[in-house]
Order: sequence, then C-alpha cells, then structure tokens
Amino acid sequence: MNKKISAQGGSAYGGERKIHQIDATDRPLGRLATQIAMILRGKNKTSFAPHLDCGDFVEVSNCKKVKFTGKKLEQKEYIWHTNYPGGLRRKKMADVFKAQPDKVLKEAVMGMLPKNKLRDQMIKRLKIK
Repeated sequence: MNKKISAQGGSAYGGERKIHQIDATDRPLGRLATQIAMILRGKNKTSFAPHLDCGDFVEVSNCKKVKFTGKKLEQKEYIWHTNYPGGLRRKKMADVFKAQPDKVLKEAVMGMLPKNKLRDQMIKRLKIK
C-alpha cells in the first residue's frame, strides 16, 4: 500500500515565514504580480499544498516606478457597482495609479490569488511601500 504524505496545518511552512523584499522599479506590472502571488501562496516551497496557507511575507518597494506595457494606463478600467440603481462606476487605471499606486498592484495580485477563504489571509501578508 502506498501512503501519501501531506503537509499538516502547523508543519506546512515549518512554523516560520520568511520576508521577501522586492524592488518594483522598471518591472512590468503583470510579471511582478505573478511573482508576488506565487510567494504569498507558497508555491515556491516544496511543502506546497493547495488547501493550506503556507506562503511568506512580501514587502514591495518603489511601487510608483512600476512599468506598464502597451496602452494599459489609458485603456484599462476598474469597474464596480454600488448596488444602487444606476450605480455602475468606472475609473481609468491612470487616475487610480496617480492617486494610489499601491492599489493598482494590490488589485493585480488579488486577481491572481485563489478566490476562496485563504485569499484574505494571503493578501494581509503583502506590504507595499
């Protein structure tokens, strides 16, 4: 009989989380966001299990200097609804980036994390300076 060895809740990451520091200067937004999402999720570890939150902390610096390829700043829009009649709202990425550059990166990373109960815990370990 073959037995499958799986990481348990406490031993999945050895009880200790590392801090990864990333410089966002002149790095494309999507490539940076995928790297951050992999570290937050723990996919860079040998003890990765999709049902456990075994990722590390990520600190991103120089978020204002991130690079955008193509015409994303002018064409991409963030769309949400206020749940009131006629409450569809839109904002261009350029306007959001001008006011809050960290929000653009955080939204990109959020879209790459799994849409389940672990996502809120994972995104709390992302610190943007």
